[in-house]
Amino acid sequence: MSSRILLLLPGSLMVLALLIKLPTLRRDRDQPLNRTACGLLLVGAPITFLASPPTIAAVNRLTGVVNFSAPLVFGLLTVFSGLCVVLVLQWRGGPPAAVRRTTRLTAAVFATATAAIVALFVIGEAPVERLEDLDTYYATTPWIREMIVCFLVAHTLGSSALTWLCGKWLARADRALRPLRTGLALIVVAGLMDLAYLVAKWASVVARWAGRDMVFLSTDVAPPLASASALLLGAGFVVPLVGGSATWRAFGQYRRLRPLWKALRGFAAAQGRTVPLAWWSPMGIRLLHRESVIDDGILALAGWFDPAVRCAAYEAARGQGASEARASAVADAAMLAAACERRAAEAAARPPQHPEPPRLSDQPLTALAREFRTSPIVATAARSAAGA
Repeated sequence: MSSRILLLLPGSLMVLALLIKLPTLRRDRDQPLNRTACGLLLVGAPITFLASPPTIAAVNRLTGVVNFSAPLVFGLLTVFSGLCVVLVLQWRGGPPAAVRRTTRLTAAVFATATAAIVALFVIGEAPVERLEDLDTYYATTPWIREMIVCFLVAHTLGSSALTWLCGKWLARADRALRPLRTGLALIVVAGLMDLAYLVAKWASVVARWAGRDMVFLSTDVAPPLASASALLLGAGFVVPLVGGSATWRAFGQYRRLRPLWKALRGFAAAQGRTVPLAWWSPMGIRLLHRESVIDDGILALAGWFDPAVRCAAYEAARGQGASEARASAVADAAMLAAACERRAAEAAARPPQHPEPPRLSDQPLTALAREFRTSPIVATAARSAAGA
């Protein structure tokens, strides 16, 4: 059962990425990058499933052709390798003419290799069904031998190019683009594991040519490497797609606002300002609802804001070397935390009267939430207000 799950996971990840990417394809179908990404995911999703021995036997039986799965899987892997390289070339960008020229060359090379794999299988003879060791069993058979070599060469070129291009891009990628950097790192690791898989495959085939038996490299060592590589590769393509999506960004903000929302929701509810949210509401609506509750809570606490707390927190933050924006966020969070404590302790009392009621500065709620949760200055202000 665990091995079947491992085989299905890479394909499932690619199906997930395809579902995420399809709306973009409908909107921007004229963009080559979107078409390539969807094509790659569509080709890559079934490969690990089709390469499993039970599926190989079923396909051979259904088609009535012994070892029909060999050119099918080899051809799909070759197309997938080419699409990976093309996607990275388009993803990375550059002068449009150079990208188009390199893309066409890559497509021509891998399309030729795919056609050669099919043609060599047709003219060759592979009468004995092999579910796990076809490459070593037929390593010396005319035409089938050439088909195997053609596949291994194309796959090696594709994996090497993909690993090198992504590694080079990763070294220069902006550190602020975390989803992209994470995806590239996963693809590089997947590429290295795939190259290890290819080393095992090449070694078993070359050993067969030399009259030695090292079939275990092909049947025992290579498959786990291929499965792990496919899983990491699928994750590497999913992370930038999901991490760069509006839904994922909304989820990130929603999660970062939780400390502030948790502290203020009771005060907003006491004012009768909160509106129930359905469990099926999309993430964008959930984020707006959370921001609204926080804003209502701030309004409910405005009468308990103490400018002296804000001033003291601001000076303390600046004294510790904080920037103007960071010190302002700390000061607002400290004043808000102190107001929460005072309001909770004096629920029945009237708020203190200030000649000029202070207001929070104009800054992102996520920055306010971060300081509210992590700043020692804010924690000190809250304790002082609670003990007053």
